[in-house]
Amino acid sequence: MRIAMVSEHASPLAALGGADAGGQNVHVASLAAALVRRGHDVVVHTRRDSGALPDRMRTEDGYDVVHVPAGPPGELPKDELLPHMAEFGRVLLADWQERRPDVVHSHFWMSGLASVLAARRSRVPIVHTYHALGTVKQRHQGADDTSPSQRTAVERLVGHEADVIAATCEDEVHELLAMGLRRDRITVVPCGVDPELFDVAGPAAERSDRQRIVSVGRLLPRKGFADLIAALPLVPDAELVIAGGSADLSADPEARRLTAIAESLGVSGRVRLIGQVARADMPALLRSADVVACVPWYEPFGIVPLEAMACGVPVVASAVGGLTDTVVNGVTGVLTPPRDPRALGRALRTLLADPSRRMAYGIAGRDRVEARYTWDQVAARTELIYGALVNGLRATTRMAVAR
Repeated sequence: MRIAMVSEHASPLAALGGADAGGQNVHVASLAAALVRRGHDVVVHTRRDSGALPDRMRTEDGYDVVHVPAGPPGELPKDELLPHMAEFGRVLLADWQERRPDVVHSHFWMSGLASVLAARRSRVPIVHTYHALGTVKQRHQGADDTSPSQRTAVERLVGHEADVIAATCEDEVHELLAMGLRRDRITVVPCGVDPELFDVAGPAAERSDRQRIVSVGRLLPRKGFADLIAALPLVPDAELVIAGGSADLSADPEARRLTAIAESLGVSGRVRLIGQVARADMPALLRSADVVACVPWYEPFGIVPLEAMACGVPVVASAVGGLTDTVVNGVTGVLTPPRDPRALGRALRTLLADPSRRMAYGIAGRDRVEARYTWDQVAARTELIYGALVNGLRATTRMAVAR
């Protein structure tokens, strides 16, 4: 099949850890690569955010990346991209009229809008993955939510126009139904992990003699790093390593805020913010941990817990969103209430004091990844959705022609 992926702000080529570069970038890159391995022709359309980028380039994994001219050719926060989506859609339409894909898979709500605008005229079927929902973000962030005011309405439009919605977890299904979307158009396709890159075997990053808690993600308040720091007084002698953020942490407001919190609680000597970590170095960092903590206020899916489980490391996670699908409480890790540093501290202290339980959770986590969360398994499931959709539309077209 010829597969067009649309990911307007999350380029598969972007460095991870910045304000708008995280799990979606990994998802798009990894799914595209896995679909290529299954024999498909995959093109990823993402917005041109630099004048130095080529119009089109072939990646080492065999898929192409097309840099779409939509808005100024420079970096823009994703919340400022909506006015450029009509232009993005026009470029997609021209491209698809020249070489029509069999199916489009849009990622995030603005990609969905651009794809719907283009597909209405090119008659290409659409699979859509939201990655995050505006209704959930607004519920948890309130006045701090910087999303455009049109987001929720556009998400509903995309949900009604797309042929299939690929939700990443069961919790998202309930949110989509509450938005008024049809259940028969929704299916669950989780994110995945590369079990060869993230493996039990391999080197571990250097560490001190202290027990180590590792947490990874963009430095945003909703990621719960402040809750981890607040829990640290209840976990004596353990160090907390936080990976993520801008290249210059001294200029990062959230990094400064977290540092101030650590100082106020007297744990600054046990908290290390190490900034962005290259993808190739992430497995070694995770393997260096006694526990990986992922404690956001909300989380559409969360790839880091899967990566830790693949490395055989137990996970402590918030009982929110997709984390309740991937982390099995008492089997692969521990689920705690979100935004509860006291409960988090107790869970970390108990697990760090029990090496046998940590080993058992690590073994079970690796088994769970191999059973259902490799990218090849995710790609196979996604391929079935594409195939059923394309073949179903072709059958409908043949019937219409026959009449």
